[in-house]
Amino acid sequence: MDAVKSFDYRGTSKGSDGSVQQLQGLLDNLIEDFLNYHPVSRKLHQHALAVLPGGNTRSVLHTEPFPICMDRGDRNKLIDVDGHEYLDLIGEMTAGLCGHSNLKIHDTIISTVSKTGLNLGATTVTEARFAEEICRRFPSMERLRFCNSGTEANLYAISIARRATGLSKIIVFSGAYHGGVLSFVHGVAGNNVDKGDWIIGKYNDTEGTQRLISDNKGRAAAVLVEGMQGAAGCIPGTAAFLHAIQTATKANGMLFILDEVMTSRLAPGGLQSAILNPHSNTALKPDITTLGKYIAGGMTIGVFGGREELLSIYDPRQNSELNEPERPIRPISHSGTFNNNTLAMNVGLAVLSTVYTAEICTELNSMGDWFRQSILDRCRGTKMTVTGIGAVCNIHFLPGKFGSQILNVEALENGLTESDRILRDIFWFKAIQRGFWMARRGMLALIVGTTRSELQGFLDFVEDFVQGYLSFIA
Repeated sequence: MDAVKSFDYRGTSKGSDGSVQQLQGLLDNLIEDFLNYHPVSRKLHQHALAVLPGGNTRSVLHTEPFPICMDRGDRNKLIDVDGHEYLDLIGEMTAGLCGHSNLKIHDTIISTVSKTGLNLGATTVTEARFAEEICRRFPSMERLRFCNSGTEANLYAISIARRATGLSKIIVFSGAYHGGVLSFVHGVAGNNVDKGDWIIGKYNDTEGTQRLISDNKGRAAAVLVEGMQGAAGCIPGTAAFLHAIQTATKANGMLFILDEVMTSRLAPGGLQSAILNPHSNTALKPDITTLGKYIAGGMTIGVFGGREELLSIYDPRQNSELNEPERPIRPISHSGTFNNNTLAMNVGLAVLSTVYTAEICTELNSMGDWFRQSILDRCRGTKMTVTGIGAVCNIHFLPGKFGSQILNVEALENGLTESDRILRDIFWFKAIQRGFWMARRGMLALIVGTTRSELQGFLDFVEDFVQGYLSFIA
């Protein structure tokens, strides 16, 4: 690796009186230094504005005053075009779980290109082997099909529910993010398709959700929910809430769709295997599960799967034995040039069988629990807190002293002050200064191979931040 530059910024806010004006002044200073230390990124952004609206093509990666442009990645490190190195603590919003240069993935890509080829336009041996490995890891998925993204996987899951029930409405939850065109982050159907077909409930409101499901019997085809809301701020669903959904959907003729695009990395059998019914001690068993992001090591991938009879809706065969005489199955066409792309299939098989085994998954998420608790210990009693599960978490600045008991996006948004928003931005700029790459909204997602020693560096930064800004965050 080439030598990289180090840089340091001006001091902390210790001794300030906590006013919005003082915080804004500190933030302005950090922005000025950011401009000075990233001239190449700034120039490239100006160039990109001529051809890309806003200078980029992925909204979540845009940050003011401009996004840092990365030159390369190596394992769990990133180096930007100005030569600064960062410990990657966001891992491509959980998709980059395996890092930027995993040797097994590298060798699999080279082998696939040289021995198999790309885009064969035909069935390959590996797609069935990859599917077998997924079904072994996630037993609720009796049958599955591949697609190109988590967004697609959720759209296909919804199409199954609508075809199976003959109904169109879908129950979702405020704060949910189910893909680029399925966003409910602010409690409304945002950049969505079929805007009128959504019924929006309150996350972790068990009794309210049970009523919502029963009130919409005969109208709603399914409930679509994340086991932990990611984009909303890594808010875990309670076992009582998620099992109540499973029970109520079955009782009211709906399907239970669990979006595990992000959360399936949190336990060997997905988060569904770790969320046990508080009464029967049984795991969740959704009718349909969706996967994506990390599962093919950074390749384009999506997976939707579940009960065999439901997935038969996408079975392209027309043989008579597949059809009930009284209700013939009319299969939905499922096309996609890259559904069984050779890179995604081969890398995905390598990831689940060797790179992210059940043992490695358990170890990483155990370290993530330690990391999250260590952050919480350092900011306890202040308005800074952290939520999450395992190796995925989110740091927040909130009015009052919430601790880590945040149940829904309303708890994060209600009463949020300008000081809280500025503190979040200051924390991000200070993290960047210290060489830690994270989402500006506070999200962190650990990469396989990251060590406790590396994470201790971030914990030291958190401790310094709390001490330096105590007058603002107390």
